[in-house]
Amino acid sequence: MRMRRCVVTAVTLSLLLFLSSLWLPQATVQSCKQSWRPCLSVNREVVQAAVTDDALGGNDIITECAGQQFQVSRLLQHLNSALGPASDVLLEPYLLCWEELIKFMESLGPLVGFFTHKVEEKITLIRQLSLEDSKIATTDDAQRVAPPPHRSHAYYSVRSMLEAELQRGLVSFDSQTPSGSRTLLRLHRSLLWLQLLLDKLVTEREGRSMGELCRDAYLEVLAPHHPWLVQRAAELVFHAMPDRKVFLQLVCVQTQEEAEPVIHVVVAAIQEIHQRTQRELEMRNMLDLP
Repeated sequence: MRMRRCVVTAVTLSLLLFLSSLWLPQATVQSCKQSWRPCLSVNREVVQAAVTDDALGGNDIITECAGQQFQVSRLLQHLNSALGPASDVLLEPYLLCWEELIKFMESLGPLVGFFTHKVEEKITLIRQLSLEDSKIATTDDAQRVAPPPHRSHAYYSVRSMLEAELQRGLVSFDSQTPSGSRTLLRLHRSLLWLQLLLDKLVTEREGRSMGELCRDAYLEVLAPHHPWLVQRAAELVFHAMPDRKVFLQLVCVQTQEEAEPVIHVVVAAIQEIHQRTQRELEMRNMLDLP
């Protein structure tokens, strides 16, 4: 009986991998620090700049947790670094947030980590588009031809990327295209899912498992955009979610009471990033890109 369940699980996940591979063009998944592909160079100074205690907002209650990959303090630093001027969102810190969130998801177990490969591909795609844009700008400079305003640092921020891709005709409202705008929309939806999950973990204290809370957030945000088979496979992942004690360990606390102020700070930071991105997408009618 156990063997049959394992076979069913393996087959379902294989089908999920096949279907998910159709969503966006594939790319080699590597960290910008490990790959020949650079991080978004125009944001490098922002990412490497020291973040003050006031900018972190909650630095006094969030500490480094030794012996694990995911660090909630590092996530919060990237979230705050992503807050650009005029309510914009800087792309490279935003992608670094996702790299830290991938570590969080992978820490919840192999089945949960199975989904992270699609997030990694989206990160790689946006960085590849930035690299190609940088090459065009470099060529223009070498020829001593000033690039058009919309081409300069197109992938510096969410706003600049959406505007540049619209002006270049890279965004389709009728068919799937490997644009940064469409890719960002998928990350945007997933960020809301994680925001809701974290919020539920502190607002619904007793009686409900982490898998149940994860399912609720998924049904609210992501399920309407996924085919039936992917939704069924997601159910397997929710059943495999670890105990809520694992979550407490990940944020380096011992009790639910200790976790609440930490997660409130993180949820507030995620919410600010999400709201800014939501406004930029909504202004350009990009919330339903195919």
